[in-house]
Amino acid sequence: MAPLATVIIPARKGKAAFARKGQHVRVINTHGNQVVDTWAFNRAELGEFMSMEHTRAQTTKMFWAVGDALLTNHRRPILTIVADTSPGIHDSLLAACDRYRYELLGCKTYHDNCTDNLHNAMAELSLREPETPSPWNLFMNIPVLDSKRIDFLPTVSKPGDYIEVRAEMDCVVAFSACPQDLIPINGGTPVEAHFAVFDPH
Repeated sequence: MAPLATVIIPARKGKAAFARKGQHVRVINTHGNQVVDTWAFNRAELGEFMSMEHTRAQTTKMFWAVGDALLTNHRRPILTIVADTSPGIHDSLLAACDRYRYELLGCKTYHDNCTDNLHNAMAELSLREPETPSPWNLFMNIPVLDSKRIDFLPTVSKPGDYIEVRAEMDCVVAFSACPQDLIPINGGTPVEAHFAVFDPH
């Protein structure tokens, strides 16, 4: 396969792209410390989208691995994991950060956030998502403690680690290089990440 033509997800911002059924999408943790909020929408009907809740119910897992399919809110596969060079720690519990999250953390002025990043990335494709689904937070390290509590820890990925999925329908994939800098999930400093959409053969 020829070298991938990757797209930058700028630090603290978002990007979206179209993926046809059968194409692969690779998300690269370029520097190793960056969380990438990830969404997928049915291209023909944006009201159908990748759902963490529905996928957890089907797989009975919180952490997915190669071979696992991620389902939509209509309980249909939209992405299937085909490769993961990271330790496999990707959060499926937390909502995307938003202005209200940062206000609660003490911000008095506007703070970049994943919810707005999703909207702006979709707008670049002349699309508008009907809502902000809970994202698949790639590389995000949110351990469950004592089966009751969660913690917010830095990623455990290395520079260049990637996860690769196959599109199971024509879809729109969207990403946010999470701008969280008030808790340590990005090692304190949000940076850019990369992705590529490509035909596997």
